[in-house]
Amino acid sequence: MQHFASLQAANIQNAWLTIGAFDGVHLGHQQILKQLTAGAHAKDAPAVVLTFDPHPEEVLRGPRSRFYLNTPQQQAEQLAALGVDVLVRHPFTRETAATSARDFVQVLKGHLGLEKLWVGHDFALGRNREGDFAALQTLGAELGFSLHPVPALELDGAPVSSSRIRGLIAEGDVAAAARLLGRPFALAGEVVAGAQRGRGIGIPTANVAVDDKLALPANGVYVTQARLGEQAWGAVTNIGLRPTFEDGTPAPVVEAHLLDYSGGEFYGQQLQLDFLARLRAEQRFEGVETLLAQIQRDIAAARELLANH
Repeated sequence: MQHFASLQAANIQNAWLTIGAFDGVHLGHQQILKQLTAGAHAKDAPAVVLTFDPHPEEVLRGPRSRFYLNTPQQQAEQLAALGVDVLVRHPFTRETAATSARDFVQVLKGHLGLEKLWVGHDFALGRNREGDFAALQTLGAELGFSLHPVPALELDGAPVSSSRIRGLIAEGDVAAAARLLGRPFALAGEVVAGAQRGRGIGIPTANVAVDDKLALPANGVYVTQARLGEQAWGAVTNIGLRPTFEDGTPAPVVEAHLLDYSGGEFYGQQLQLDFLARLRAEQRFEGVETLLAQIQRDIAAARELLANH
């Protein structure tokens, strides 16, 4: 898959294009992308995705913490797996937001050779979202491209959307979020040194430093799949403030105990955690022995779930 850091850097002809933030690349996005790529490849045309950095909401409403459902790298990998040929990650600024729909479409025509534009049910572009479906149809007839709408995908009576998934993750309902994503919600980050308390009680953990822009499940204990390169292990992952130890942790810590792992440390490496289910909320225990007994119950429950997953 080709990558371009802006529209101006691209020089493509006859693009079959879709535009959006595509945060999470969820099932609703996938419905559009599968139609786009299948159609484009049948006609030997490039399937192109235009997305933005940062997310337009950060520019229009201010910086957002714990917002993004995936990193740019995860997003690119997911798009490539769906058959996208070209990814344009265009800078989104106040100037971008103020661009008229006509001017923006003319840039698309000039740099991508826009031939067909695939849009979701609520899509609009340009200043004040003036480029809605009707306006884009008019521009398409004038500038020479066709418009292809895709209806909303609904699950459980509501449209699949990034905001809905963010809400589920904030509640800790990672299983429901996975249904809307079409895969487990995943966090990735560098393994960093921790307080070594887990090792001291015979339950060593890998502390994962997660970018504070990424959505984080509610504090609690989760069954996860830990991935390091091509290797994978079942894991029990705790997200929280470690109240039993009262160490004044200012922000949630992500700690994963890898089941049946007996190797050395992997500080500085990227560990990905795929969240499968929530076992319980975080709680304070009277002492280490009580905590350790609960951890053993968590491990047993995780092994059972992983065996049936």
